[in-house]
Amino acid sequence: MPSDPFTPGVVAGRLSADEIAENFQDLHPPLNDHEAHVAADRCYFCFDAPCATACPTTIDIPLFIRQIATGTPEAAARTIFSQNILGGMCARVCPTETLCEEVCVREVAEGKPVIIGQLQRYATDRLMAAGTHPFSRASDTGKTVAVVGAGPAGLAAAHRLAMLGHAVTIFDARPKGGGLNEYGIAAYKATGGFAGAELDWLLGIGGITVEYGKKLGAELALSDLEDRFDAVFLGIGLAGVNALALEGSGPEVVNAVDWIAEMRQSKDKTDIAVGRDVVVIGGGMTAVDAAIQSRLLGAGNVTMAYRRDRAAMAASVMEQNLAASKGVRIVCNAAPKALVASGVLFARTETRDGQLVDTGETFEIAADQVMLAIGQSLAGQPDLALKGRKIAVDEHGRTSRPGVWAGGDCASGGDDLTVTAVAEGRDAAMDIDAALSA
Repeated sequence: MPSDPFTPGVVAGRLSADEIAENFQDLHPPLNDHEAHVAADRCYFCFDAPCATACPTTIDIPLFIRQIATGTPEAAARTIFSQNILGGMCARVCPTETLCEEVCVREVAEGKPVIIGQLQRYATDRLMAAGTHPFSRASDTGKTVAVVGAGPAGLAAAHRLAMLGHAVTIFDARPKGGGLNEYGIAAYKATGGFAGAELDWLLGIGGITVEYGKKLGAELALSDLEDRFDAVFLGIGLAGVNALALEGSGPEVVNAVDWIAEMRQSKDKTDIAVGRDVVVIGGGMTAVDAAIQSRLLGAGNVTMAYRRDRAAMAASVMEQNLAASKGVRIVCNAAPKALVASGVLFARTETRDGQLVDTGETFEIAADQVMLAIGQSLAGQPDLALKGRKIAVDEHGRTSRPGVWAGGDCASGGDDLTVTAVAEGRDAAMDIDAALSA
């Protein structure tokens, strides 16, 4: 395979395994004890802390930081895990810059927040490394719950239900659990097989059985699950990929979600094909992750093209800046029109009176590979009421079918974030427990 990163075309092995390993190191290396104590000492331990209010899982952030400051990181981890059992992954991928850290008093006063996310990782990694589980199961209730989807929402629901004494069976369509944590998160955010290790650790609570290769609508029928179990929780995510019809031919076109999933399952990433000139269409987190990782695999020129202005991008400013720091060019007000021999033809857009309009100007961006990152949708149509393109749920996660709950990206409600999915799975589990105990 070619080792020259400037080789044209879509090829694998642009960089050596050692070069790729160097490029994909931790985005934020873990803190050592001294760094953690210095960072924790910056916290004011606010009463009614705005950071805790901004956290979707309502972790008591001042408490866990105080526990780190007093030299008890394991206690800090238990504080975190009591609210967010996937606190280790959320510490790595949560957009803290737009949640807890954005409202940190230090950020407001000085423009430099307490590094809450990195402190959370410090504490959770310490406890997980000990190999012990911080919680134990309640006595068996005799009730059974089916959880469809082994992503963040499903895992959070399953863990809380198991902890409350219910017998849980998780079904997942893929050969591994973890959902987006395993298949969709940028590799430089969750290194060293962390998603799989976290899953194994979470299952240490006991009372949870996992069956892979079982997809709702194929190997599984919702009506059958309702007959076999006392309750059902759906955390099936958004497995469908939004389509974009581009006329013409020229560069290779791939779905960014599938490309990232393939790369995440690769042993050393030298077998992942990437273009020399890559165009990623989209303005969200998936687009950023695809663009950055294309550069890290050796693509010479990578452009993110988004049809609206930069302020409308779903990716945070921090993620946009991270992409730029890795050599990714961001072009806004660019709506894709067609594939051409040299790449992609775009229409120049602008916003007038709140409406996106085509200015009539066109331009081309050179590409031999085009990645589509324009959002995902619910795969299939479960026999449930929908709200837009998602399963309609109430504030407790209850769907239109009695005995069926849903949460995470597949359900109407909050932002499509790992931490939000965890909160929704946890809260639905508490409502399921209340229903089963009535």
